[in-house]
Amino acid sequence: MLCVLPLSSCSNLPGANSLRDSLAADPRLDGSPSPQASSQPLVQLPPKFPAEIPKYPNATLIDVQSTGELPTEQSADLVTRWKSLDARDRVFNFYRDELQKNGWTLDQQNADQGQLIASRQGLKAAIGIQAAQNGTNFTIETKSDANQAPNTALKPSDPNFVGPVPQTNAAPPANTSNVQFSDLDQAPQELRSYLKDLAQLGIFDTQAKSNNNRFDPNKNITRRVYARWLVTANNRIYSDRPARQIRLAVNTGQAAFRDVNAKDPDFGAIQGLAEAGLIPSPLSGNSGAALFRPDAPLSREDLILWKIPVDTRQALPNATIESVKQSWGFQDANRIDPRALRAVYVDFQNGDQSNIRRAFGYTTLFQPKRSVTRAEAAAVLWYFGFQGDGISAQEALKGGAKPG
Repeated sequence: MLCVLPLSSCSNLPGANSLRDSLAADPRLDGSPSPQASSQPLVQLPPKFPAEIPKYPNATLIDVQSTGELPTEQSADLVTRWKSLDARDRVFNFYRDELQKNGWTLDQQNADQGQLIASRQGLKAAIGIQAAQNGTNFTIETKSDANQAPNTALKPSDPNFVGPVPQTNAAPPANTSNVQFSDLDQAPQELRSYLKDLAQLGIFDTQAKSNNNRFDPNKNITRRVYARWLVTANNRIYSDRPARQIRLAVNTGQAAFRDVNAKDPDFGAIQGLAEAGLIPSPLSGNSGAALFRPDAPLSREDLILWKIPVDTRQALPNATIESVKQSWGFQDANRIDPRALRAVYVDFQNGDQSNIRRAFGYTTLFQPKRSVTRAEAAAVLWYFGFQGDGISAQEALKGGAKPG
């Protein structure tokens, strides 16, 4: 597990003083940079730095201490100190959102004190973020569980990788989860395999920890949960293709929706979808979509409206009620929101990988306003792509991602 602990929770633990001191702003980082800084060698990130920990893109590594250089009472294996010109809140939001997106468990978080607590697969970490005179200083401490060491090997795509690139066309298998749901057998038989593959990819880990390992497959899914799953599933399935990943938003500007502010736990995913133009919002010229209604049930037409742009990654063609009737044979095509008509029409062009076919089977009634179950939403997220250019969760588990 990776654990990022607030300093106040560690006050009675051995080495607490050392941990508190290590997360404090480094006095050497305050003040103006030395004129001779450019002549000094850059600090190199050691290979033992866990690849699972995201690196803030606008930060400079200042100092590294490994086990042999730390005081004997220090519990961490590695301490890295960083400096960024960005504001503290931006750095904090980045780590909070990226850790959640990549399957970390945020045991505790304290935005006011700039401290995070997270855990993942035998790795523990403490992140302390402090405002400085010219930006932000932050410290990342890591410690691996001796009984379950994480995979910290750098990939050839990592900027710190040094060595030959393996001669293979196969992508490495995606990170998997050990979470076992107790009620997947309650889902419709046709959808169970989709749920199992996505669960193994860790798409639903947050649900498992908050609901005693119950998935509730036949319960209606909310708009916020589907937005979270959509981003997580896309980014996990395309873990080796950064250009196809959806970026989580950070709190750097005005929120796209009046009812989803930066303090919302799903702000990163919802705002990120809006900023990418994948869901209707005032940012994309839809002034009538100022409210996201995060806790309202997701409708079938929005299920498809949000997913198709991620599948095709191109502008959607025009569509009419008549074209949807002719392609799908839907008797209720006239009830579909005009914004969703194009997505429903394009989904028909995806053949057997159509989202509607995968989730609902053969039907002549789309029932666009009907609420979507969690199992149906998961079935839609099992595959991303269009007309043969795509990948399923099953292929991602086997390392079958196609090169970008």
